[in-house]
Amino acid sequence: MKPYRKFTAALLASLIATLASASQVPAAPAAASSEVHVSPQAAATIELQMAMRKLWEDHITYTRNYVVSALAGLEDVSAVAARLLRNQDDIGAAIKPYYGDEAGNKLAALLRDHILIATEVVKAAKEGNNEQLAAAQQKWNANGKDIAAFLSGANPNWSKSELESMLQKHLDLTTGEVVGRLKKDWAADIAAYDEGHVHMLMFADVLSNGIATQFPDKFRKK
Repeated sequence: MKPYRKFTAALLASLIATLASASQVPAAPAAASSEVHVSPQAAATIELQMAMRKLWEDHITYTRNYVVSALAGLEDVSAVAARLLRNQDDIGAAIKPYYGDEAGNKLAALLRDHILIATEVVKAAKEGNNEQLAAAQQKWNANGKDIAAFLSGANPNWSKSELESMLQKHLDLTTGEVVGRLKKDWAADIAAYDEGHVHMLMFADVLSNGIATQFPDKFRKK
């Protein structure tokens, strides 16, 4: 089974389990009613999941758009970069209701650095400057560790080592896209993006699940 199919199957099973455990109404015979009852807490949790996935899906999608435009020298590269940077501000804003404005701004700043360093990686790779590429990748890796340290410090449900590993994999897969496109190995490029896309959705779920676990009262109130 392909990774994305495994992920989709696991997600569906998890969603069904969440709805079943959160329901406040006993199950009725199938013939009596097909209506699904979901508690406000479960509904609010799912709403957060979907919102977080949208943000990180934008992250992976606009990162790819930037890689394509920058390597091909397309005219839209500046517009794509601006949209990609805005996405980092959106992600920072998404955690402000739980961790406050200062924390949200800090995360946005770390993520903007993540993107700005990515532009250095793409530029050095395109120019074939191995020295600058190595230096940029070292900065990129360090930034990923900074993001993991910040997040794990805010929420005990987010494992620092797990976040570091997931962020590093994101960097490695994005690098795979860049290398694939430079070598015109389109199959490798597409495979790296497909895997990276699913990986980002998993990362989004780690974040939303951690928030829901840390702040159960906020979801019950909704």
